Amino acid sequence: MRIVFKTSYDADIRLFKHGAQAFWYAVLLALAIAAPFLLGSFLTGEATNVLIWAICGMGLMLLVGQSGQASLGHAAFMAIGAYSCVLLQTLAGLPFLLAFPLAGVITGIVGAIFALPVTRLHGIYLAIATIAVSIMMEDIIVLSEPITGGVNGLFAPDIEIFGLNFNRYSNPSGLYWLVLAIAVLVALVYRNMQRSPLGRSFAAVRDSEISAQAMGINVARTKALAFGLSCAITGLGGALMGYFATIFNHETFNIVISINLLLMIVIGGLGTIHGAFLGAIVIGFLPQAIAFSRDAIGEWTGIGSIVVPGLESGIFALILIGFILLEPMGMYGRWVKIRTYFELFPFARRDMFRRQKTYLKTERIR
Repeated sequence: MRIVFKTSYDADIRLFKHGAQAFWYAVLLALAIAAPFLLGSFLTGEATNVLIWAICGMGLMLLVGQSGQASLGHAAFMAIGAYSCVLLQTLAGLPFLLAFPLAGVITGIVGAIFALPVTRLHGIYLAIATIAVSIMMEDIIVLSEPITGGVNGLFAPDIEIFGLNFNRYSNPSGLYWLVLAIAVLVALVYRNMQRSPLGRSFAAVRDSEISAQAMGINVARTKALAFGLSCAITGLGGALMGYFATIFNHETFNIVISINLLLMIVIGGLGTIHGAFLGAIVIGFLPQAIAFSRDAIGEWTGIGSIVVPGLESGIFALILIGFILLEPMGMYGRWVKIRTYFELFPFARRDMFRRQKTYLKTERIR
């Protein structure tokens, strides 16, 4: 059992709860840095893909898990980030170090403007509105062919920083380390945002808009800020996904990507940074696991490769249903339960994590 003594109110908002936690995170970061030396080029590329998904997942997690606003259209903002970054480099001639953050700013501004009228909606109506944006973005990309390339898409140039070239094929390790640095930076920004008054405002709006308004929080402005910051982070992830794909068009960022993002954070664990990374591991490696398992079964049975249309989507759906029924807190929630059990043993209770209603009676009709 670990006992943490808190001698000030600041102890509740520390970056790390105790020194042991900081040590294990440092070990995890060291292993992540050393991953390209331990893995081959193929697995290094897959790990890069997982980190990109994690960045996008943290963007959606900020909106859904932190502020409680539903969204099924974040693929549209990934597309805005990807196209903005590449066009700023190819048309405006900006270097990557300027084009990349500017793409995030542009995406965040677009998201905040979109949020001003849309966040007055609640629940399923807000989700439907975001789906409409995702579908509309695909048509806008196709109709803006002189700029976006239409159905042919755009070719993402190599990333160059201080003379160093980062490419998925010629330098997979370098691209991995670059994406890892961005993912760590985004995670630190997210974590510090959680500890700030703005992050507490997000949580208050998520738990009860009426109570948040009674405490003096401007609910409309808080929702717009959450949407804007969420879209900015997702736009950065979308830009990296465009460079990772090398060539992308409107089909690269379709509504299926939005659904996968939502699946990812639900499976990983809503409201936690860990959930974004754990869900990204599932989303990133599950297709490869399905492919390897399919080939292995085909070789074992002697019937060759098995192709089942919709198999991947069906497995994703079964996993989601299983987590909703058996573990609503996701993978990280399960780990928290196991850890708490051993920390409190033999005083842990079965109903310690029983789900509680987080809404007021006056908000049930929303």
